[in-house]
Amino acid sequence: MANSFQKIGIIGAGAWGTALACVVARAGAMQAGAAPLVWAYEKDVAESINVRHENARYLPGIALDPGIRATGEDLAGARALADCDLLLLAVPAQIVRGMAGKLAMLKKDRAPAALVVCAKGVEQVSCKLMSEVVEEMLPGWPCAVLSGPSFAIEVARDLPAALTLAATDEALGARIMAALGARHFRLYATDDVVGAQVGGAIKNVLAVACGIVMGRGMGDNARAALITRGLAGMTRLALALGARAETLMGLSGLGDLVLTCSSPQSRNMSLGMALGRGQKLDEILAARHGVTEGVATAAAALALAQKHGVEMPIVEAVAAILGKKAGIEATIEALLARPMKGE
Repeated sequence: MANSFQKIGIIGAGAWGTALACVVARAGAMQAGAAPLVWAYEKDVAESINVRHENARYLPGIALDPGIRATGEDLAGARALADCDLLLLAVPAQIVRGMAGKLAMLKKDRAPAALVVCAKGVEQVSCKLMSEVVEEMLPGWPCAVLSGPSFAIEVARDLPAALTLAATDEALGARIMAALGARHFRLYATDDVVGAQVGGAIKNVLAVACGIVMGRGMGDNARAALITRGLAGMTRLALALGARAETLMGLSGLGDLVLTCSSPQSRNMSLGMALGRGQKLDEILAARHGVTEGVATAAAALALAQKHGVEMPIVEAVAAILGKKAGIEATIEALLARPMKGE
């Protein structure tokens, strides 16, 4: 199927949004489509993309297709984006609600765009998944979710990656896959929107836990145990929310979990490693440009699990550490003291 979208915009010019702009530009070049337009919160980022063809703040050293353009206008009045019929929402999870509100203003006199949610998290104030936030703020907009193992720098470099595109509307999913899919950016379809999001959100919290273990020098055996038991808890939550277990065994579950919990390229794992080595959370965050999603998601994910009666001890432990309600040593001891039982 050929790309049927006339104009594609990316909301968010962080590392992932910029990498997705590279994906869209490559797909457009292959299909003779238009290059993407990126909305940037920081005007210096928009200028860097337009003048230097590089996102020097969030993705330094990556040469961008000169056709990629950026705007730093206020989103609600960004006229250049108003005609887009496909928008990729690649902003931090905790500001999805605000951005969706601005998109409603942007398109108030125009037909809704198809929207792909590219954020991974659980909203703190409501404990809702990102698609639920979008449905509340943009009723009637056709929506899909992109998730899976994907370090932005590797996608930007056109290294092979495989992700999940989740949409309850099969025809919409097929159109989006035709617009974004390429030889090195492979998309696999599912209609399990909830399962794809649970995997993407919870793996960030589990990566913080794995980082703490590695920072403490507790070894790969302990990390493997956390990944496996974390996957079990993640699956229990997904089932409680109406998802399918097999989704959590796929790219947006196990695939993303293994990647994020196995490399310090992961912002969540590297934050955990720094915590494990004794650094203070505030100091770690102050030194970073991008958002570490697991920090905001931990408490929200725990509240969501408790609401549905799902036990998630690793998520609970990370939430306690990040919320400064428990020290690392005491938390580790409490996990190790849990009763041995059937798997």
